[in-house]
Amino acid sequence: MNLPQDFLNRMQARLGGSYSQFLSSYDKPAVRGIRVNSLKISAEEYKKISPFAVAPVPWEKDGFYITEEKPGKFIEHAAGLYYVQEPSAMCAAPLLQADGGNVLDLCSAPGGKGTQLAQAMAGSGTLFLNEINFSRAKILSQNVERLGVRNAVVTVASPAALVENYAGCFDKILVDAPCSGEGMFKKEQAAVTEWSTENVKMCAERQRDILRSADKLLRGGGMLVYSTCTFAEEEDEWQIENFLASHKNYKLVKEEKLYPHEVAGEGHFAALLIKCDGERDDFTPAPVLKDKAKEKIYRSFESDFLKEKFGNLCLVGDTLYSLPQGMPLPKVQTLRAGVRLGDFEKGRFVPSHSLAMCMGKTDGIALDEKAAADYLNGLTVSCPISSSGWKVATYKGYPLGWCKCSGGMAKNHYPKGLRLKI
Repeated sequence: MNLPQDFLNRMQARLGGSYSQFLSSYDKPAVRGIRVNSLKISAEEYKKISPFAVAPVPWEKDGFYITEEKPGKFIEHAAGLYYVQEPSAMCAAPLLQADGGNVLDLCSAPGGKGTQLAQAMAGSGTLFLNEINFSRAKILSQNVERLGVRNAVVTVASPAALVENYAGCFDKILVDAPCSGEGMFKKEQAAVTEWSTENVKMCAERQRDILRSADKLLRGGGMLVYSTCTFAEEEDEWQIENFLASHKNYKLVKEEKLYPHEVAGEGHFAALLIKCDGERDDFTPAPVLKDKAKEKIYRSFESDFLKEKFGNLCLVGDTLYSLPQGMPLPKVQTLRAGVRLGDFEKGRFVPSHSLAMCMGKTDGIALDEKAAADYLNGLTVSCPISSSGWKVATYKGYPLGWCKCSGGMAKNHYPKGLRLKI
């Protein structure tokens, strides 16, 4: 690999005697990984049905190394049973110890660390996943939906806009900052071609501003994790040192730096800080459903076709949501809030794909591998002649989406924008 000479000179000066091992790590292929989605399936159960070999990642209980080159092309992936994630990138989210409350992933797309936080929270609290770029936020929202996260709010806002509306509201914040990407050189050729010392400095300045916003968003007594996928001290250790020097009410609890010659993974940095004191504020709660007629229609659907009852209902236009308990009134652009249950159409309730994907293992129209592949491609599939109405199409017991059954055929309601060939 043809790496920038300025980068190599800096790494040699820093690593000294271990530089040769660091350099030789670039002769090896990039390490691949997945994280099993514990919101739907345990790691132990997943290992029994995995379509490819897996080996455990030591710093993430649900993380696994893989050698499969296209893990996103399996039905299990479409079912949301796992998220494709580089193993080293799994080290940051566990530091935050997210287990409820108001949690913010400030720079969230495409959603690896954010959905990792969702797994740790296991449905408790409210998880804000923010991304300033709209197109990247749409990808983030799709991943949240596929993994069946129920308590997430996906927003599209600058850090400054969040500060204007939610200052002092978050108990825990993850800042996976945009960086120069030195740790991803083996995975992304663009990271190599775009690297320069000037870009490192520009990234460090942007990270400094993001951290300042994170400070204003975090409540006194809260926890902050800062992470990057780069080796540059300006973006890592020095960034934390400078932040602590100007924010005396923080203390550093832990720092981790992963190098590809020391661990089975690419480069990553993470630091955990605690805010000892500061302002505290509360959200203005979002309004709940007050339309009794539509609630009756939905509850009838729920009784006929679902095994559980959803609460904290909120109606926006003709679309019905189940919001996280205590979720705030949206004050910035919001792509997703809780579970989109479905829409009211001409006096009927039509369930959404999000509702199907947030279910765990369930009864439904059981599809074999070929039928599941056909379903994901948008084709009609067969169903028992006795089945009628809305049913969830499942593979190995896990939902893929909705279908509507009649006369032994299941009309496909898998979203057109998600259809793919398996």
